[in-house]
Amino acid sequence: MGPRILVTGIASAAGRTVAAQLEARGLPYLGSDARADTRQDGDVPATAAVRLLPATDPDMILDLRRLVDREAINLIIPTLTVELPVLAAARGGFAQDVRIIVGDPAAVALANDQLFTTWALQAAGIPVPRFGVPGDLAAAPASLAGLSGPVVIKPRVFKGSHGVHVLAGTATVSWRNMPAGQIVQEFIPGADYVCLVFGTPARNAMAPVAVVLEKTKTPYGRAGSDEVSRRVPAGQAGDVRKLGLAAVRTLGLTGPAQVQIRRRADGTPVVLGVCATLGENSTWAPEMLDAVLATFMLPAFNPASFRRCPAVPADALG
Repeated sequence: MGPRILVTGIASAAGRTVAAQLEARGLPYLGSDARADTRQDGDVPATAAVRLLPATDPDMILDLRRLVDREAINLIIPTLTVELPVLAAARGGFAQDVRIIVGDPAAVALANDQLFTTWALQAAGIPVPRFGVPGDLAAAPASLAGLSGPVVIKPRVFKGSHGVHVLAGTATVSWRNMPAGQIVQEFIPGADYVCLVFGTPARNAMAPVAVVLEKTKTPYGRAGSDEVSRRVPAGQAGDVRKLGLAAVRTLGLTGPAQVQIRRRADGTPVVLGVCATLGENSTWAPEMLDAVLATFMLPAFNPASFRRCPAVPADALG
């Protein structure tokens, strides 16, 4: 049997992008979303969209399971970051033949919080901007020495360019009054990239995919800062590609991920953040969706990540 695909977050830009790619391949799909109206400006056919409880609702997984059973879904492609920790934790509760394209729970938890991501990458020697959190900066002003010059303040939970602010300096900032859930990073002024990676586990028959996209040089948090200007040819920006792969491997992510990378003034690339979804930028890299579909076609692919964990042997139960 071929894939019966569910795309979550179908009313989002990422959901519509994935849906368009599936349609271009002639693959039928069902879309779901938690919004009151799953259609946006006629982009999503009414017959291809259903309402689903939001990820913040305790019954969201129950609702999703009912939908999967009713529609005989066997491949779920999440497009909303808020869903990832919930789906990663609950994937073992679905039938053995249901693939949920989300990484291991521990890896997803790391990638879902930009502070945890930065700690993990820094500990592994992956270059990241100098960083802190408002509470620590308020308690230890001397730590601001490493954050001289412009800084970026953004939510720890990835929201693209939403809620991202650039400050010219830190001298007049009241860190004690800063809302919780923020991370502060030094501003990195150079070329801006997103490295799209499809992570694969060690000793897997499928090679990882990595595609580098260059973004427009619009400052953080302003219109256009998430816009891609070009797909970088394979022979260019090799250091960015290697860094994106290294970040995904360090976090232990499998499946699609977007690694935000910028160059320092001296050209050194550093990782700004990681988002573990097949996002809107995947339209520039069709091989990302090809890799997702290949995980369905290859039964041996990473069963610990995209399928329910193998059954416990009877003799292990005593």
